[in-house]
Amino acid sequence: MTSLLAAYRRRLAEGELAPDADQAQAAERLEALAKALTSWSPGGWPFKSKAPRGIYIWGPVGRGKSMLLDLFFDSAPVKKKRRVHFHEFMLQQHAFLRDARERGAGQDRLIADAAKAIAAEARLLCFDEIQVSDIADAMILGRLFERLFEEEVVIVATSNRTPDDLYKNGINRQLFLPFIDILKRRLDILQIAGPQDFRLRQLMSAPVFYSPLGPAADESMDRAWKRLTAGAAPHQVTLDVGGRELRVERQAAGVARFGFTELCARALGAADYLEIAERFHTVLLENIPRLTPSMREEAARFRTLIDALYEAKVKLIASADAQPQDLYPAGDQSFEFERTASRLIEMRSEAYLALPRRDAEWKSGIVD
Repeated sequence: MTSLLAAYRRRLAEGELAPDADQAQAAERLEALAKALTSWSPGGWPFKSKAPRGIYIWGPVGRGKSMLLDLFFDSAPVKKKRRVHFHEFMLQQHAFLRDARERGAGQDRLIADAAKAIAAEARLLCFDEIQVSDIADAMILGRLFERLFEEEVVIVATSNRTPDDLYKNGINRQLFLPFIDILKRRLDILQIAGPQDFRLRQLMSAPVFYSPLGPAADESMDRAWKRLTAGAAPHQVTLDVGGRELRVERQAAGVARFGFTELCARALGAADYLEIAERFHTVLLENIPRLTPSMREEAARFRTLIDALYEAKVKLIASADAQPQDLYPAGDQSFEFERTASRLIEMRSEAYLALPRRDAEWKSGIVD
């Protein structure tokens, strides 16, 4: 298994990453944790070793937090480990608590059972993008994490916010403060705040819309994927869309890659696209065809997808058979498609690429 530092330094040498002091320091700290995990024996007999301290990495977007988390997770020598987006994790915990509550157990017992179930599955738990905007999440997080630490679960997390700014100005925030205290007591807090937004630099280093379709466009999409993920291997993930599963076959470092048929030629809708827009900061969409009147449903889904990505300020890299204004030249949705074409053109601009991704509140404004 390649060590984190070896993989990180290889990417630096190959030009996939640029030198950054904060990023390098975080990589060294994560490497030290990976080494500590090698000699850790959770619940071991006859000698029980103390769980290593976890890490909370925070900083502005585009500084490489998700990339470092991917490298750490791949290199961590732990059999039972799990990497999960924080939003998905909380949805699962609420579902567990809801089902268990129907059996009549008290809240503290339910949370203890949830922590035991998590520990049985993963001794190392890696969270991407901790953010708290839901009061239901805020009310259980402190007790849940306290139980997780009691179960000797090692936690590594990333966030755009320092712990003190989580759930800022939230309802009954005083009830959330114990969770912040737990994070600061039980995890090492690292900041990555270098001067460069590497994601923006990579987005602006080449076009983000390739037409016409063909080998040249395919190669450009492959290069864009490699640039934005710093060469990370793609992984499959399953999203929860209101209790229904949506599989994303290729994703890494906060970037998801789809073919047009994956998203627009099957029965998906606004809820699916909203979940994708919330989970990924960048979407690669390949092989968009020239849409004809007979492809009415595909065109309608494509419009809804672009609306979801645009409202969330998700970045889009696409390959298509024609320029945006020529993708749907005729049909009963041609008038509505004018807005989609306009948005596709705007999404290629430097001004749009420089915009930060919006928090979850944008969801309520989506228009179908």
